[in-house]
Amino acid sequence: MSLSRFLLILCLVTPLAAAEYDLVVYGGTPAGLSAGIVAAREGASVVVIEPTKWIGGMVTGGLCRSDVGKEETIGGFAREFFARAAAAKPDTPMWYAEPNVNLSTFQTMLQEAGVKVVTAQSLKSITQEGARITSLTTSDGTIYHGKEFIDATYEGDLMAAAKVSYIVGRESTAQYGEPLAGYHPMPIRPRTLEVMESDCPSIGGKGPSYIHGTPTSISGVDAQGKPIFGVFPDPKLAPGSADKRTQSYNFRICVTQRADILVPFPKPAAYDPARYELLRRLIQAFPGIRFGRLFHLGNVANGKYDLNAQGLFSTDYPGANFDYPDGDAATRARIWQDHTDFIQGMLWFLGHDERVPQSLREQTNSWGLCKDEFADNAHWPYALYVREGRRMIGEYVMVQKDLQTDIFKDDSVGMGSFLIDCHIVQRILAEDGTVRDEGSFLDTPALPYQIPFRSLTPKRAECENLLVPVCLSASHIACCSLRMEPVYMALGHASGLAAVMAIKAKTPVQNIDVAALRKKLLEQKAVLELASLKNMIRSAMLPGIVMSEQDAEKTGHWTGSAYGNPVDGSSIHDANTEKGTKSVLYRLKIPASGKYEVLVSYAAAPNRASNVPVSIEDAEGTQTVLVNQRKTPPIDKLFVSLGTYTFSADKPAVITISNKDTDGIVGADAVQLNEVK
Repeated sequence: MSLSRFLLILCLVTPLAAAEYDLVVYGGTPAGLSAGIVAAREGASVVVIEPTKWIGGMVTGGLCRSDVGKEETIGGFAREFFARAAAAKPDTPMWYAEPNVNLSTFQTMLQEAGVKVVTAQSLKSITQEGARITSLTTSDGTIYHGKEFIDATYEGDLMAAAKVSYIVGRESTAQYGEPLAGYHPMPIRPRTLEVMESDCPSIGGKGPSYIHGTPTSISGVDAQGKPIFGVFPDPKLAPGSADKRTQSYNFRICVTQRADILVPFPKPAAYDPARYELLRRLIQAFPGIRFGRLFHLGNVANGKYDLNAQGLFSTDYPGANFDYPDGDAATRARIWQDHTDFIQGMLWFLGHDERVPQSLREQTNSWGLCKDEFADNAHWPYALYVREGRRMIGEYVMVQKDLQTDIFKDDSVGMGSFLIDCHIVQRILAEDGTVRDEGSFLDTPALPYQIPFRSLTPKRAECENLLVPVCLSASHIACCSLRMEPVYMALGHASGLAAVMAIKAKTPVQNIDVAALRKKLLEQKAVLELASLKNMIRSAMLPGIVMSEQDAEKTGHWTGSAYGNPVDGSSIHDANTEKGTKSVLYRLKIPASGKYEVLVSYAAAPNRASNVPVSIEDAEGTQTVLVNQRKTPPIDKLFVSLGTYTFSADKPAVITISNKDTDGIVGADAVQLNEVK
């Protein structure tokens, strides 16, 4: 064998280099950068490895208007970062800095902390000894040895490589007792254009209660009766069934109307106008619909806007991402490019197709990409918005009740508060050939809730030196609220500190002193609890048998609300619409036959109905009581008694609140049964 051939073979089989670090972070997302910077400040040697060419994930790669929920739940590193980014350029609002400013802010903070950053290197393999990861090898052959590891990717690739338990897709309603879980075809919510615009924040409406969903009956078939592009046959699943599907992805696009920096929307090489037939039909159904109603335009700074999806047809690409979370590199690259082509083609279609009304074409072409953003990527955003990838099944799985009723955690290391917000999973055909939005909801409230440290750790038998702040242990429903960058950053902050503590104590991450971790987080101004929650009325603390509206059976679309001081922090109302079609049914198990006083809670207001029918099914039949919700409830300003009824242990008590023939907004909160001795 020649010497040159020997050297070539040696290069192919020998790693380029090897390095030792205290902490190896895979994923240069905001959570990963937070973890790395915080750990380095504690004296750890840290490397952050990012598989793409760019660090910062969505915060630097397109999403320049971060959703925060309740601002008071955000502290620590996340608030420090956003405050520094806002201060870096004049007239920049908190949370809403331009992508290039966010990027430079991260770069400065990484340099200050002395964090090693590696880009454009993906995970090739890992080595393990027992339940510990010992090294990570990247695509160029470099080996990174570490004492602790953090998977901060949106996809959960390191977690999966370590054979940590995870799930892709939606759990069933039954698995964790989550009313919102699983497959859910959504009914048509008929709206006029005027109502749609009044619900749309980006054009001056109040929003966001109806910005998702199917607004009218639209045919989803072509001349041969086949589904048009983007519409799927009904899978015929029972509502609440589990499946392997995730909510849609998109690109968050930084756009402008400033002539000095405007770059016209490009026409993709793979442009096909047939992909936008459903969009054309939507426009036809709503003559005069505006660009700002098809897309959500969030004002950022300096004449730039964050363009996001809203409604039935927008930048979301339902059904095109199902193979992404578990996909290999080629699959993901194909899906990434397909999303780019689809969204660029949509904007080109709206600006140039002669079937689009001229006024809408002109509105579209008044917008464009920003010349001073993403200059090394043709001004197109760096990051595909992976709203949901793999989800770990760890020491503790967060579920719907953890966002709404069981919100307190002794090992809290961060807080969330955003609505339970799921974008469209798929568009399906109804039996009559019209389109239905499946899987989306937006107006389901979450209380400010505590996130337990246990949700960041794998099961201890699976891996003892890995923390997962992004693909954390949570159900699909919990993920719909958790999936906000400031929350991920808070969990990255906690993960960075926890990793250092585990190194110093030479103990599995599951065994660290969580009380000491919490103390350190509080010293670094993290928010782990809110004093205002201490006054909340909790159903678990009330006497008797109590059921909140969250666990009741609902017919029709009800709007979530935190108005007043409702039980468990939230209630629902009928929005004074669709009278006679909405009801809330409470089915309560009776432990012992006997007489029980029935009480219902509600928030009084002048615009509430004075004649809300509440029916009670007991041993003697069904009786109906009318409740005046304009009057303050007499019991603790929360409950009103409907009388005493006889219930049997072999049959549930059924209490139903309806909006039939009511003269105002109908609210529904909790029902309480107290045994009468």
